[in-house]
Amino acid sequence: MRSLSIFILLFCVFYKHGASVMAYKVGVGRADCTGPSAEITFMGYAKASQKGCGIHLRQFARAFIFDDGTKRVAFVSIDSCMMNNPLRQAVLKKLKSKYGNTYTADNLVLSGTHTHSSPGGFLMDVMLDIPNFGFVRETFDALVAGIVRAIGRAHDNIADSKVFVTSGELLNSNINRSPASYELNPADEIKQYKHNTDTEMVQLKIVRNSDNKVIGALNWFAVHPTSMNNTNCLLSSDNVGYASILLESSMNTNDLPGQGDFVGAFASTNLGDVSPNTKGPICVDTGEKCDYVHSTCHGENKYCIASGPGNDMFESTEIIATNIFNKAQELLAEKSATEVKGDVGFVHRYVDMPSQKATIEVNGTQQEVRGCLPAVGYGFAAGTTDGPGEFDFAQGKRNSSNIFWNFVRDFIFPPTPDDVACHAPKPILIMSGRIKLPYEWQPRVVVTQILKIGNVFLTAVPGEFTTMSGRRLRNSVKDTIMKNGGPTDTRVVITGLSNVYTNYIATPEEYQLQRYEGGSTIYGPHTLTIYLKLYQELAEALMKGQNINKTDDPTPFIFPSQMLSLVTPVYFDSTGSWMASFGDCIVQPSQTYKIGETASATFIAGHPRNNNLQEKTFLAIEMKDGSDWKTVATDANWETKFIWQRASTFKATSHATIKWEIRKGKFNSGTYRIRHYGNYKFILGGVFPYVGVSRPFTVTK
Repeated sequence: MRSLSIFILLFCVFYKHGASVMAYKVGVGRADCTGPSAEITFMGYAKASQKGCGIHLRQFARAFIFDDGTKRVAFVSIDSCMMNNPLRQAVLKKLKSKYGNTYTADNLVLSGTHTHSSPGGFLMDVMLDIPNFGFVRETFDALVAGIVRAIGRAHDNIADSKVFVTSGELLNSNINRSPASYELNPADEIKQYKHNTDTEMVQLKIVRNSDNKVIGALNWFAVHPTSMNNTNCLLSSDNVGYASILLESSMNTNDLPGQGDFVGAFASTNLGDVSPNTKGPICVDTGEKCDYVHSTCHGENKYCIASGPGNDMFESTEIIATNIFNKAQELLAEKSATEVKGDVGFVHRYVDMPSQKATIEVNGTQQEVRGCLPAVGYGFAAGTTDGPGEFDFAQGKRNSSNIFWNFVRDFIFPPTPDDVACHAPKPILIMSGRIKLPYEWQPRVVVTQILKIGNVFLTAVPGEFTTMSGRRLRNSVKDTIMKNGGPTDTRVVITGLSNVYTNYIATPEEYQLQRYEGGSTIYGPHTLTIYLKLYQELAEALMKGQNINKTDDPTPFIFPSQMLSLVTPVYFDSTGSWMASFGDCIVQPSQTYKIGETASATFIAGHPRNNNLQEKTFLAIEMKDGSDWKTVATDANWETKFIWQRASTFKATSHATIKWEIRKGKFNSGTYRIRHYGNYKFILGGVFPYVGVSRPFTVTK
């Protein structure tokens, strides 16, 4: 009888806390989500002239599903600038038609890596789509298709697996781009940390039980994917995207990029004030240091630009990506990684931020603070040292007396006295929360969510938390979890840019200076304070198994089915001559190249927007193998570039130049040729495929 009592007691303990007896089923999947690569403005730098002209690296969605036999959660990292609620709803609608209620808003997180070199126009909120001349259906549909396909692949290959968590320090790969703001945080708090950026990489490693094979790795490291600057016109997943390709290629040794069973992602975290441009900002016209507070040179922001660690953006991207990859590979090999054990869970809630209130302590007394209607300040328009804004704005200007811009603001979208007081000391430039035409300008309803995988808590946040904001949120969520019976080894991970985009979240202290991050904190100075309260409530509800959703919870804005767009469609393509054909190679490669040189060829092309060729390629580098030709590189390879340009707008003729860097150690001597794939739009209607191929050439040592 006593033995039976002990057994029942132990069973109850294990059942309640989901301890070491818990096993997981895990699925991983990857899919191409490449959008239009030409004549669509990139999302990130808000520079309307930065339009796509081809591909350097393709976009991928990488999905991870965790199931404990009772509950399931799914996390997807996407090579895109950010996510938004309409896109997530479109993904969920397609998933529902295939899998019923397996994947819902409650248990699915979509997280953008934040690359600034991918096509925009998919976010719908007017403020976010203005640089892209409105909504771009092609971008939206491409992302939805790729994300759904990645989740489907993860769903199909789910298998009994073990999950391990580990972390390590990575130095010389990020800097704080707003140190003047960071230094306004309490001195005692700053002293708790060695650096003014987070230098820890966290990794979840997935090992399949049946063959003890590592099938996936999900990594988080705080760095902006802005190694590729705002002069770039080639679609790119930037430093973290290339790190994923390097990691996957190291595990899928016989596969081309984007192929193979192993899936490795580098997802965003609290990267708000973190730059990869480790040489730091200088005045590019003089070589002198920029103004420390305002990031200006002789009063202008356009000359204060950060770069490095390489000599150009491609070299810098590769260096940062390689650093990140090397650390992830080191963590994969770590023998002391801790096995993740415990149940799977999730909690999710929609929140109307302007109506939220929280309490802070001021001089020993409790004071109520509130959220504000969305608005951005002058610091937002100034941009950052990774990519300065236009006109004469500057960071750190708390009081603006610019008569022209104040007139424009007050004529189009004047803030009320209450708005001014709520956002102070932010000088409001655009009172986006009060503009209703043609539809919502910035979201007021946000998504708050936590996924639980054993002792790991993925805290999905709807924007870019700065370094210290992320630290406060991690500490707050961890404290709440442990106070409610959570394990002492609780690991909280901030998963940034998840589900909906609401710009930045600076600390109240950082907000005071009104650099870019503060000027972009759209719900006012107490945005972080409110989020701390909200995520504490989420964590407590998750640990207690409570349903936190209420019948009067808000719902996200519903956009019209017909969205405004000023993006010109592709009308038709022409070869320019009745004697020419699409795919004709008009500039042949040289007959011989040495390893280390770059081969190139130019073809008569159709417009790339006719077909994004997801899961395919616009180019193939082929090596002669006996009587056959074997593809050794595609447009997903770092070593290739697919460059498109209109030869004549009037004639609607286009050329595609394909470049291939023949890297030592990556490619061997032999006979090669360059193949180009594309689609052209016939003037009388219809889109048709074509193929072009260059003459063979020899590569020697």
